[in-house]
Amino acid sequence: MSLVLDAAAQDLLFREARTANTFTDEPVTDEQVQAIYDLVKYGPTAFNQTPLRVVLVRSEEARERLVSHMAEGNQAKTRTAPLVAILATDNEFHEELPNLLPHFPQAKDMFFSERPVREQAGGVNAALQAAYFIIGVRAAGLAAGPMTGFDFAGVQKEFLDEDHSPLMVINIGKPGEDAWFPRLPRLAYDEVVTTV
Repeated sequence: MSLVLDAAAQDLLFREARTANTFTDEPVTDEQVQAIYDLVKYGPTAFNQTPLRVVLVRSEEARERLVSHMAEGNQAKTRTAPLVAILATDNEFHEELPNLLPHFPQAKDMFFSERPVREQAGGVNAALQAAYFIIGVRAAGLAAGPMTGFDFAGVQKEFLDEDHSPLMVINIGKPGEDAWFPRLPRLAYDEVVTTV
């Protein structure tokens, strides 16, 4: 074995982890979500950017508003998941850089003064953080159901503002009955990795 992480943890985070499509009704607490964030906030990003923002959709009224923007195939599972999170990019993330990058505070204006640059950099780094968030959900013993099948403009208008761009919606909870589709194939090492 070439990995330091034990096999059980590898299974929990990757090999046995799946996108859940059904969930039990066991609640996901704020304490669990905070523990997830407190773990995954250490994942690396460029310039220590932290553009990811998370909106927890807890009320029934907010849930129904969100469901109305989901693709048809995602509506039922979003309606019944114990917790739903909207993950978004804060396109004004650069305002935090003097605190997050204290040894190089001028990075805020030197590299990120233009909105298109922030949107590109923020989108990439928020996507990294979203992936860490999914791994954190798994580390908490929960299942994640990340989805990009929704009306992005509708979700932005309903739950965010012009400075925040939605990335994905994630259903979170304990997997329910028949939660998994069959495991789909993955590309082999030789199909992905080349050496130059």
